Formats: sequence, C-alpha cells, structure tokens
Amino acid sequence: MMTTQAKARAGEDLSPVAEMKSAVAGFMSEFSVFRAEVYNRLQQQEEKMTMFERKSIALSRPHLAAGADTHAPHRKAFDAYLRGGDDDALRGLELEGKALNTAIAGEGGYLVDPQTAETIRSVLTSTASIRAVANVVAVEASSFDVLVDHTDVGHGWATETGSVAETDTPAIDRINIPLHELSALPKASQRLLDDSAFDVEGWLAGRIADKFARAEAAAFVGGDGLDKPRGFLAHPSVDNDVWTWGNLGYVPTGAEGAIDGPDPIVDLVYALGAQYRANATFVMNSKTAGTIRKMKDADGRFLWSDGLAAGEPARLMGYRVLIAEDMPDIATGANAIAFGDFRAGYTVAERPDLRVLRDPYSAKPHVLFYATKRVGGDVSDFKAIKLLKFAVS
Repeated sequence: MMTTQAKARAGEDLSPVAEMKSAVAGFMSEFSVFRAEVYNRLQQQEEKMTMFERKSIALSRPHLAAGADTHAPHRKAFDAYLRGGDDDALRGLELEGKALNTAIAGEGGYLVDPQTAETIRSVLTSTASIRAVANVVAVEASSFDVLVDHTDVGHGWATETGSVAETDTPAIDRINIPLHELSALPKASQRLLDDSAFDVEGWLAGRIADKFARAEAAAFVGGDGLDKPRGFLAHPSVDNDVWTWGNLGYVPTGAEGAIDGPDPIVDLVYALGAQYRANATFVMNSKTAGTIRKMKDADGRFLWSDGLAAGEPARLMGYRVLIAEDMPDIATGANAIAFGDFRAGYTVAERPDLRVLRDPYSAKPHVLFYATKRVGGDVSDFKAIKLLKFAVS
C-alpha cells in the first residue's frame, strides 16, 4: 500500500471524496496484480500434478498405494530357485513379515513362499479327510501333548455338623502325538522349467497337494503310527458294553458283513455320549454310503438326506456325513462306519511350514523337487468316537 499512501500525500489538496476514490483505485490495482500472481502459481501447481498423474497411470501405479506387495520379492526369488537353482536372491532376501522368513534350516531347503503354501493348505483342508472335521493345531516342536481328564471328581453329601470325607482325586492322562515327515518328490525337465509360460509354482503346489492329501487321509484313518500318524481305526475296538479307555467302542450290526435295517444306525448314534452328539459326524466311504442311503425307517422315510444348499454335506439321521474313501468297505468284521465328535476325538498336529529342496543332479535331465512337511495325528478322546461293526457281535 506504499503507492496508495504516496498518492494520498501528494494529493493533499484533493477533496475527501476524490482522495477516497484514489485510494480505492490504487488498492484494486495492487489486488489485481496479487491475484494474477496467485493464479499463475496455482496453474503451475496444477500442471505439475497433471504430469505426476500421467506418470502414475503410465506405470500402472495407484495414486495412493494401499501397501507394498511383500510377497513379490520372495516369489521372484523362489521362482528363480525352482527354475535354475539360483539361491542368491533367497539368501540375501530380507522381508519384514514373520511368515516370510527364508532362513535355511539345518536339514536344508527353503520355505515355500506364502502364496504357494496357502494353495497347498487349502487343498488339504478341502480334501475328504479326517482333517476336515478333526482338531488341527500348529506346533513348533517335534511333538504335541494332549492332556485328557477322563475321570470324575468324587462327591458326597455333607450335613451341618457331620465331618466331610475326602473324595477321589481325578487322574489326568497325557497323550503324546509325535510329528512325522511327509515327503513328495515330483520332477520336471529343465527345458520345461526354462519355458517362461510354464507356471512352475502352480504345478508344484498341485502335485505336492495331491500327494500330501492322499497320504494324510490314509494315515488319519488307518495309519499304524510307525513313521506316520496313527489312525483312529488302528486302535483296538471292543464292544461298547464293555468299553474301557484306550479302546474304541463298537456297535454290532447283528449280521455278518451286512446290515439288515436301520436299528444298528440308531444304536450307534445313541452309543455316543450326549455331550458329543451335538457336533458328531458320520464317516464312511462311497460304497458304504451307497448302501446306507437306500435304508428307510418303518414309515418308509429315508434315513439319508442330501444337503439343501450347494456345498452343504449330506446328513444321516440329521448328522453330517463325511465321505472318506480310506474307510474300509462293508465286509465281515469290518468297522466300516464311524460316528463321533472328531474335533474332540482326533487331533492333527503339524508344523505350518513346507520346505522344498531342488535336486538337478539325481535324475538328469530332469530336476527333482524334494518337498517335506511334518505332521502327526492320533485319537485324543476315546469316548468321542464310536464304530459300527458289520458282524453278529
């Protein structure tokens, strides 16, 4: 406003009205200059922002990135290791996430990248296996202990003046579930690995998942516990009327290798304790299911009902049915149907990591991929599972 003030001093002989007009005119002139400068600066800023946006779009980058893809470095390094055995990137890779640790274990090999490991895990979960209904726990040790209190505390009625007698002390059992190494050894030619169009990670995940799923499913049902999980059918079975801890109780069908009616199914359901029936599941293979689903009650109604919605399991007497192909067929003395709360009765313990070791030498010109996973399983509550034995008694 120095110019306006100077004009006012120079024009002291002007009238007040003329002086006011002169001052306002000077102010408006200066304001116009100021507005032009601000407009120019805003225009320049807008041009810079436009250029920045064009560069972002050209590079396919979001304006405000939600977060860096932490899997990408590991995927690139792991892919290089699978295709050409180049482990330099894996050795020098540093990632922030705990699940993306690429340290080398004592037995050799690298942790599979998170996306590949998740693919394998989802296939294992969706496979028709006891895993789908069992209690699955992740452990970091070589074994998992389940503490089971299968006794009851004693009790007594006390009077106001009478003495109180000591009651029995409950006993706690320890069930040890060791982890065993499950392995797969798929192979591919080096020429196939050199083909950039070949999805080596997807192929490897599918082959390993298929092998592991079938091996696990068989072991959880009938595994002998020697270098593999112990299946629930590997435990001794006794008539449910004389059942004791450490055995699985069975209900006989009353016919050798056959079932004459729905009564044994009903007896099997109510042989299981009421505390387990709410979450109970029938387990049988497809052949047995084909026989059972034809059965009707006295009023001509089928005991079997299919799921009303897509993905919903079939039901037998209102209870879920799991089709596990590793269950035995109907035969004389076979325990072809199991019924119980497997989440309480069977525990699957596993280490969450999957390791892959590349071997380009043993099967030239092919490359072997040695994948290992540690898993164990065993019955954790012998009260929670009952069997239907196709025998007279």
